[in-house]
Amino acid sequence: MVQEEGSSSVTSSPLQFFSMMSLSPTVGSPYPWLRELKSEERGLYLIQLLVACANHVATNSIENANIGLEHISLLSSPDGDTMQRIAAYFTEALADRMLKSWPGLHKALNSTKISSISEQILVQRLFFELCPFLRLSYVITNQAILEAMEGEKVVHIIDLNSFEPAQWINLLQLFSARPEGPPHLRITGIHEQKEVLEQMAHRLNEEAEKLDIPFQFNPIASKLENLDVESLRVKTGEALAVSSVLQLHTLLAFDDEMLRRTSPLVSKNSNSISMQGGFHTKTRTLGDFLEKDVINAYSPSPDSNSSSPLSLAASPKMVTFLNALWSLSPKLMVVTEQESNHNGFSLMDRIMEALTFYAALFDCLESTVPRGSIERQKVEKMLLGEEIKNIIACEGVERKERHEKLEKWIPRLELSGFGRVPLSYHGMLQATRLLQSYGYDGYKIKEENGCLVICWQNQPLYSVSAWRFRRYS
Repeated sequence: MVQEEGSSSVTSSPLQFFSMMSLSPTVGSPYPWLRELKSEERGLYLIQLLVACANHVATNSIENANIGLEHISLLSSPDGDTMQRIAAYFTEALADRMLKSWPGLHKALNSTKISSISEQILVQRLFFELCPFLRLSYVITNQAILEAMEGEKVVHIIDLNSFEPAQWINLLQLFSARPEGPPHLRITGIHEQKEVLEQMAHRLNEEAEKLDIPFQFNPIASKLENLDVESLRVKTGEALAVSSVLQLHTLLAFDDEMLRRTSPLVSKNSNSISMQGGFHTKTRTLGDFLEKDVINAYSPSPDSNSSSPLSLAASPKMVTFLNALWSLSPKLMVVTEQESNHNGFSLMDRIMEALTFYAALFDCLESTVPRGSIERQKVEKMLLGEEIKNIIACEGVERKERHEKLEKWIPRLELSGFGRVPLSYHGMLQATRLLQSYGYDGYKIKEENGCLVICWQNQPLYSVSAWRFRRYS
């Protein structure tokens, strides 16, 4: 059990206890006292047990990983406290990765799963309602577009993930209030589902008619990686803006095999980590524990923080796509991405980064939404849980959730010919007012080199940056 600081204990640290269980497959159920731990004590045990178990998965120690998953499952719960929920989805992801060692078994267990696009759209909209991140991104993006398009009479916006009409309804209202009057506005919406685009067109045409704004919606049913730039139909004389919200990172999946072939950083030995040190008992937040006890207890593999020109230049799919956007001469491009590095070669690097990132996201929901909320459970399982599974269980082109930090996006976009546009103080002010109006506590917005970073407490979660065709610089 956890003791007060300075007192002795006959019980080993969680990692020592887990190690003992791992090396003794005949050990039965865990000691009953595990179930009686208080929330914070249980959370600390879960994190360290989870990291130890992940190490076994990374090193393909299947028997020990199986024992670890069994014990963790007794403490985790998809409807418990923050750490119990996180542990439930991380163990599910680890188990899925293990199952992929037996492709036939994995396919058989997943053969009847139905992936509904309508459910995916629903859960994205629930995330929009329950957390302020997308709202903040939309407010900042729209303010940047409004400022960049001052005085323009014909405006064309390309939306790389057109599923939420709220963003453009707000922009229509902003354009309507312009002193010089609204421009002629054309929005090209890209989404793989035609029905989603039809709903977008209906809502936006309805709003534009109400505001008496000349408006046209151009739908393109396509996945981003298959997008034909010619279909965007950019016309001479249009002032062009591009909006990318949590989309660009998916293109990195198509460059995975090339990076693996050319990078000397990939190593079989880079998967596992070594946890050292004792089990600290001082009361701290989950974020404090992750940062001080877990994240700092191992050395990341060399690639985890690399932003070398080699790794940026060796991404032909991304380079081709960004070059195609650059060739359209956009007056503005606003990019929102997750501010975390989930694209490392090492599985353990990805797991540790993901633990910190998703702990903060789950904590956001814990602070604002009741535990029993069906909507919250859907967001955690169908959106966040699926992202966690993709980061941990998938490789190659299947691994779409390749989130990277601003420190990598900045040189990548600059190499493609884009120049940075500092986001204005007014945009930050609008976002801060939105947080205040909804009564969101714990969220912060920081300015970094002209970009804005949205944080939960002090943990960066999403970045918003603005760019333009260099001729406008």
